[in-house]
Amino acid sequence: MLAEENTSVDAVVNFNVPDKVLLERISGRRVHPASGRSYHVKFAPPKVAGKDDVTGEPLIQRKDDNEATLSSRLQAFHKQTQPVIDFYRKQGKLADVNAHTDMDKVTEQIRKSLGSD
Repeated sequence: MLAEENTSVDAVVNFNVPDKVLLERISGRRVHPASGRSYHVKFAPPKVAGKDDVTGEPLIQRKDDNEATLSSRLQAFHKQTQPVIDFYRKQGKLADVNAHTDMDKVTEQIRKSLGSD
């Protein structure tokens, strides 16, 4: 597809996060439906549990933020992306980044892998 558009890829960043961590992140997510503001029960909790910080309205857990749905999505993701990862790794264009750390460290890894540190 990229070749058809006469576009080349210089680098690909692969964000590595263990599936169990993704499950914890997704299952703890809470959303304020009207605004889209997002919280997390552990990592970014609202000031009052279960309530939006701005309006005080109830937060919800999306129906698809559960283990069964995420497991299915992750299986499809791994199946579809592994060939792409292998392709770019063979070309020496893949940078694996540990995304299970704080944002500053992730940013630093990306910059180093792209040679822009």
